Amino acid sequence: MSTSFRERHVAIVGGGLVGILAVLYFAKRGWAVSLFELREDLRVQGNKKNILHRSINLALSARGLSALKNATHGLDEKVLEFAIPMKGRMIHSGEGKLKSQPYGVFGECIYSVEREILLELLLNTAAKFMNVKMYFQHQLKRCDFDIGKLEFENKKTGKQVEYSADLIIGADGAFSTVRTQIMRTVRMDYSQEYISHAYLELIVPPKVNDNGEEEFAMDPNHLHIWPLHSFMMIALPNRNKSFTCTLFMPFEKFDAIKTEDDLMEFFKKYFPDSIPLLGEDRLKKEYFRNPKGSLMSVKCKPYHYKDRAIIIGDAAHSMVPFYGQGMNCGFQDVEILDGIFEEYNISAVRNDDKLALALEEYTRRRYPDAISICDLAMYNYIEMRSSVINPWYLLRRQVEGTLYRLFPRGVIPLYTMISFSTMRYSEAMQRWQRQGFWLNMIGLPLLTAGAAASIWIGYCQFRRVYPWVMNYLSSHLHSNLVSIYLCLLSY
Repeated sequence: MSTSFRERHVAIVGGGLVGILAVLYFAKRGWAVSLFELREDLRVQGNKKNILHRSINLALSARGLSALKNATHGLDEKVLEFAIPMKGRMIHSGEGKLKSQPYGVFGECIYSVEREILLELLLNTAAKFMNVKMYFQHQLKRCDFDIGKLEFENKKTGKQVEYSADLIIGADGAFSTVRTQIMRTVRMDYSQEYISHAYLELIVPPKVNDNGEEEFAMDPNHLHIWPLHSFMMIALPNRNKSFTCTLFMPFEKFDAIKTEDDLMEFFKKYFPDSIPLLGEDRLKKEYFRNPKGSLMSVKCKPYHYKDRAIIIGDAAHSMVPFYGQGMNCGFQDVEILDGIFEEYNISAVRNDDKLALALEEYTRRRYPDAISICDLAMYNYIEMRSSVINPWYLLRRQVEGTLYRLFPRGVIPLYTMISFSTMRYSEAMQRWQRQGFWLNMIGLPLLTAGAAASIWIGYCQFRRVYPWVMNYLSSHLHSNLVSIYLCLLSY
């Protein structure tokens, strides 16, 4: 247990992006920090290809940038040096036509970042702190939170090892061992939902121009989408001028493609313009070689146990990737937890009872936001695969954008609130629902009336400029109506 004026020790389980960011925040607060990660250290030569499994590209936005900026001075700027700005969606139609849909009314953008580069940057930054120790190839087996004891298996030596800590943080992903251990000690509400869709990743390689130089095969400043209502494919740019494509569709569709002929028939039917980009040989090889991943959403409550443990990131709220907020939300978890520690004046050496209150406040404050973004991520899959080509959706989006330009504090598009602000997710969702109600009640009827008025004005203008056309149409229409009427009478 902690004693007065002794340096507090935090054990962070999980060396992914969220866990390492937590290391930076606690190290900056003066805590003694131990990071435990099951995988090998990717900075060691030869480990990268064994550690970094293929995964959906990361989209960095305002919340993530804010957390990086407040972790260490200039960290956000370092990340932006290798990030690629994406100003909107590029919609690919079946005929190969392209249509840009900007994300923001005022030119805002999100950033495509590669997990490997970001992870290595955070690890190197954490290694600069003298109060940080990092242990790799350590698999958590058991926690005794009340005495602050953690038991690991060192995968390199095969031996069981023990460590102690005043606070244990679980940042160990959707299948969190720390969360499982907490569930043994508290009555945790927990739900896990798999969706019926899987994902598979493919690569669009760089193309070679006339000068023999490699360049992007598509516009790199867009997130590319091939929407097909019940399934879709997306592509995000990489620094090496390639694109990582992710095909999302139901497991049954994947299972129906059994041969290379099946595959090519499928792509020629649904994604014909992607075939020259992917290359037939590469497509065949990667489709049958690369693993298909499942997608799930996890919700739970509470996130803490007394003053001894807390879970963050995917361990607390795993979400499907369709809003690009998984990493951003996890990063914001860390920033908010740090802000609550500041509010409660949680010192690195002081021993008092406020830590339990701070962790309880974190659960109270963060839970509604985590639930909201998990639900919005589900909703955004429908938007990406179907709504982006729905005329009604596009009309509403245009109306919202116009109102936002005119009344930037009164009407804010949902995507802007989620990706370009640090507004609470729950507040953004509630505001979006209110806006939707009033837009349906007032905005769209007014727009319809305006469209009708425009048509009438155009009709009057046409009649004034071309009276002879109107007279001709009127006389012929009248005679045709009379003929129809006489036929009906005779019948």
